[in-house]
Amino acid sequence: MASGISSDKIDLLIYGPSKPLIEQGFSDQYVLHKFETLADLERLPADIFGRVRAIAVTGLVPMNASVQSRFPKLEIISSFGVGYDHIDAKHAGEHGVIVTNTPDVLTEEVADTALGLLIATAREFIKADRYVRSGLWLTQPYPLTVGSLRDRKVGMVGMGRIGQAIARRLDASLVPVVYHSRKPADGVTHQHYPNLIEMAKAVDTLIVITPGGASTANLVNAEVMSALGPRGIIVNVARGSVIDEPALIAALKSGTILAAGLDVFAQEPKVPDELRAMQNVVLLPHVGSASVVTRNAMDQLVVDNLKLWFAGKAPLTPLPETPVKGR
Repeated sequence: MASGISSDKIDLLIYGPSKPLIEQGFSDQYVLHKFETLADLERLPADIFGRVRAIAVTGLVPMNASVQSRFPKLEIISSFGVGYDHIDAKHAGEHGVIVTNTPDVLTEEVADTALGLLIATAREFIKADRYVRSGLWLTQPYPLTVGSLRDRKVGMVGMGRIGQAIARRLDASLVPVVYHSRKPADGVTHQHYPNLIEMAKAVDTLIVITPGGASTANLVNAEVMSALGPRGIIVNVARGSVIDEPALIAALKSGTILAAGLDVFAQEPKVPDELRAMQNVVLLPHVGSASVVTRNAMDQLVVDNLKLWFAGKAPLTPLPETPVKGR
């Protein structure tokens, strides 16, 4: 830890997994303190808690009210990723702390992942790959897939930036799209369903791209899966908490739905053994935005938001819960 720092230095806590581009993105004006977990924070000297003015949150580490309250001079939290259910933004806003995230720069990458995961799930591409590798193709052709995009109707659970980017891809693929959200999305012409159950009855595919958190916990539950029906496919590129995971496992086992493509899980990186054993599930290790080009852009946005703030300017991507005023 640095000591004897002059008063014009900015103490910045980098909290979460190590990200070299973020760590190397600041000049000598900043004093960096790096801790990867909540337990690590206990090693932060007491005087540093009182000096930290900014926190770069680099992963899904808890940034709740009790953690925030330990930093009396905190001005801004710059978070990596578009989802921020691990951050109490309401508490931050009430205490004059700005919170930023990294939307837009990952929109197209995550939308690509969602469409790829849907196609791979419906057409059994991962299972077919294993078939070739095993040598079985030498003895018999791979059977026709039950699933196809050609006879499907997709219900989007969420229609924000990423949801709209996914819908554009489905439109280009001639796949009908409808969506469920709390209120109709501005500028979106697809049919809006205020009731998720009613939408599930009207479609045979759900793509989940809605924020996590308490308000959406287990939103896609057993009742929704039953309404979706035996041709149903569920793709989740949102948060694992949005789907009732035990109910999903039961629905896949019983044939209540046909298949699932999952990039996120309730307790990742722990994935239930039942899911890992199933042939009608495609599993990804939370790679929705995980390309070098996109992750670099996200890292840079974390840095840029902090630099702009301490240059006396408005950060690029503040959350609606913490609007910037007077800059």
